[in-house]
Amino acid sequence: MTPAPAQPGPFDLVVFDCDGVLVDSEEISVHVDQRVLADLGWELEREEIVARFVGKSEANFVSTVENHLGIELAEGWDSAYQHWYREAFERDLSAVDGIEEALDRLELPHCVASSGSHEKMQRTLGQTGLLPRFAGRIFSATEVRNGKPAPDLFLHAARTLGVDPARCAVVEDSAYGVQAARAAGMHAFAYAGGVTPGERLAGPGTTLFEDMRLLPDLIAAGRP
Repeated sequence: MTPAPAQPGPFDLVVFDCDGVLVDSEEISVHVDQRVLADLGWELEREEIVARFVGKSEANFVSTVENHLGIELAEGWDSAYQHWYREAFERDLSAVDGIEEALDRLELPHCVASSGSHEKMQRTLGQTGLLPRFAGRIFSATEVRNGKPAPDLFLHAARTLGVDPARCAVVEDSAYGVQAARAAGMHAFAYAGGVTPGERLAGPGTTLFEDMRLLPDLIAAGRP
């Protein structure tokens, strides 16, 4: 049974997605994804890549490509492309505008729950200086059976940290992430300042916003 839409607060834990919420990586990734897909033989426009892949796991990316092209990607297939991502991230990656100010003012415990791998998060959070803020509280979709839009990852984070899902606020920027928050019975704060249009994020149990600096006040408004 799908939980009823979660109402704002009170909250005991804030669960942050990583890409597009903490680190401004989505536009970079989408651009490189487009190059990789074209090299594999699948030409996609930016908007379709956002709709199909942003917020989902790397495993989903692989299975979708294999199903569409009717091929099986060999183990290590992506090694030829890793330098494209690495060079782009090293050159252009930064923290999401306003996130450091938001974290400085946030009074609640917080963690990261991302579709990305631990290795990727260590690299991106480390490069942007955000890693120490989440030490010991980083969760990856590689730890659960089903990635977003399934609720598994968010429920895993809440269970590990001993928090009732109904008292968790989720900060997401993707449609699949917001769907996962709703499925987990958690209230979603949907950041519409990234690559996913606000109309794809809006819906029940969701607070839409475009400036990360507003997040602490929005979360606090749900507390007693």
